Amino acid sequence: MRRLGLAFLILFLAPIGVSAGLYLAGDATRDWRGADRSSAGLLPPAASNRQAAIRVFAARTVRWRGIFATHCWIVVKEEGASTYERYDYTAWGGPIRVNGFPPDGRWFGRAPEIVLAVDGADAAAAIPRIKAAIANYRYRGTGDYQAWPGPNSNTFVANVMAAAPELGLRLPTTAIGKDYPADGRWLALTPSGTGFRLNLGGYGGFTAGWLEGIEVNVFGAVVGMEFRRPAINLPGLGRFGMSAG
Repeated sequence: MRRLGLAFLILFLAPIGVSAGLYLAGDATRDWRGADRSSAGLLPPAASNRQAAIRVFAARTVRWRGIFATHCWIVVKEEGASTYERYDYTAWGGPIRVNGFPPDGRWFGRAPEIVLAVDGADAAAAIPRIKAAIANYRYRGTGDYQAWPGPNSNTFVANVMAAAPELGLRLPTTAIGKDYPADGRWLALTPSGTGFRLNLGGYGGFTAGWLEGIEVNVFGAVVGMEFRRPAINLPGLGRFGMSAG
């Protein structure tokens, strides 16, 4: 029991404590209501490239929740289109929000990172399936959003993008809610289809897959180890290791 307690302290509580310290030492006092939501300059003008495009972005969530979690969203552009389409899942009104923010906009002041980038024929083939998954998403009604354990923004992205597993999306372990069982199944294939996931209603679980690696989920905090591109994942702090690209 002492060893388990020490492991929990080192792997779960200590990283969250470090993340909290970084948050407090940063710009934690910023007025999030007036925070910058402008483009972060991560996308070229849509009209400048005829190719189809898919992007998944992630950015730290608002206020103290950013200690633990990121918010993810989906951006698509069909071949020849002159505009991007952005899809978020939020707590405001009808939860599926379309083009509510700039495609690569800062999330209430937090600069996003690109989690997945696919262009050309692969994107063109996947976009219809992604849009169909959005249209048929189970939790699309007012009041369906639940920040924890889900369904939240990361549950939405994980389940929608599961319609195109060949794209190899791997959401960051700080995307709390990504493992919420939107289909109600406790035991299922991982989103990549390369392993299995045991899920205890989003409150805990265990994942093992070639793309996902090994992950242990305790109340949404995830510790993981990847083998395909060696790395470790820590609660609050995220990924450390080889490039995930």
